[in-house]
Amino acid sequence: MDAGRLFGRGISFPPRVGENGRMAWSEGDDNVREAIYIILMTQLRERVILSDFGGSLGLFLFEPNTVTTRRMIQDSITKALARWEPRVAVEDVQVEEDQQDPESAVATIRYKLIATQTQQQVSLSLRLTG
Repeated sequence: MDAGRLFGRGISFPPRVGENGRMAWSEGDDNVREAIYIILMTQLRERVILSDFGGSLGLFLFEPNTVTTRRMIQDSITKALARWEPRVAVEDVQVEEDQQDPESAVATIRYKLIATQTQQQVSLSLRLTG
């Protein structure tokens, strides 16, 4: 099985130079994971051609770290991935207060890769009250 053909290939995120001195590429489930970060961290109207692309999680900066805010983040994640990442089926999104930093939240996304039915998980930390 060629993971690159199955899930795609793209420039790595964050962009970096590989060991060969050229731009590094990602493929397979790494490419999907990186795409999830790109979708969620892109603000609406940030891309000129595709102005409705993104999850706009940056909009929650300076919001209080409350249950209501965390549920709004959860909803934004679920909707953005359903719309922009057809290679996955989101199974669960949990957004909890970061136990190490009361001004941050941790989003944990469990998803299944459509092509292989493999379950994956990705977590990201979001700064809220700044």
